[in-house]
Amino acid sequence: MNKLQAMEVFIQVVDAGGFSRAAENMQLPKATVSTLIQQLETALSVKLLHRTTRQVTVTADGAAYYERCLQILTDVKEAEESLSRTRLSPSGRLRVDTPTGLSSEILVPALPAFFERYPDIQLELGCSDRPVDLIEEGVDCAVRGGHLVDSTLIARRIGVLNFLTCAAPAYLEKYGTPQHPRDLARHRCVNYFSAKTGKIYDWDFNRDGERIEVPMPGVIALNDSNAYVQAGLAGLGVIQMTDYLLHKHVGEGRMVQVLPDWSTDPLPVHIVYPQNRHLSAKVRVFVEWVAELFDSHPAMRIRPPAHASATAAPTLMMETA
Repeated sequence: MNKLQAMEVFIQVVDAGGFSRAAENMQLPKATVSTLIQQLETALSVKLLHRTTRQVTVTADGAAYYERCLQILTDVKEAEESLSRTRLSPSGRLRVDTPTGLSSEILVPALPAFFERYPDIQLELGCSDRPVDLIEEGVDCAVRGGHLVDSTLIARRIGVLNFLTCAAPAYLEKYGTPQHPRDLARHRCVNYFSAKTGKIYDWDFNRDGERIEVPMPGVIALNDSNAYVQAGLAGLGVIQMTDYLLHKHVGEGRMVQVLPDWSTDPLPVHIVYPQNRHLSAKVRVFVEWVAELFDSHPAMRIRPPAHASATAAPTLMMETA
């Protein structure tokens, strides 16, 4: 039994007041209409209609089911019409949450191209390093960096974060240049803490199979990536931050990379959205646009191993602290 068709037939029978008129209106055999109603009642284990030789009337259960069927079929119709209208030109309000630095350095400068492609979308872009509750705060989707854990969110990996360890020239002139990660214990460092938990993140270093993870001494800790970079530029200490925020400062001499022969674990970037929310056309095109943008950005592009290909398939994930 096609449940949606059976619902449509049931509504027609109630509205027409009989099987014959409903069959005529829907251009179906009367026997088909009768069979679908019987199958529907059997599946629901309730009697929906009272039948007599003169008329057909709806039962109390049938009246309640009629209202629900009307709403369900209306929702289906609106969803289909919405997709057909917006397939070429999605429209409406779109709320997106993104990390501060990623917004200012990558997303916002590229938005003119997005609006040229999708001029009817009204974007509300939240910029914060604080992980938001998408459901509670009414956010359609969010870009998040870091490892994710299982949850009710759908996550699609769209990029990767690589890190540099740097300091301002004035700082290095005053305190010297560290030659080994352990030297940082004698330096001032700018720490970063989670806006969600307050935890200060340790730094990690890798070289030729050797791995070091150390807590950093410091007199200041921040939870905003742009302010964090500014603290490094002000000479407050050594910093460790994403290369897309630091490379221009290094290139212009305002920051100097230290410990260049040591690498730091990269972190994945995902775009996440609620799994129980209809993925509208405007959300879908934004997800695809961000994925394209990051794939074309040298600092964000996913570089899969030669023996494996990166997958764009969404998975159930959630953002970390």
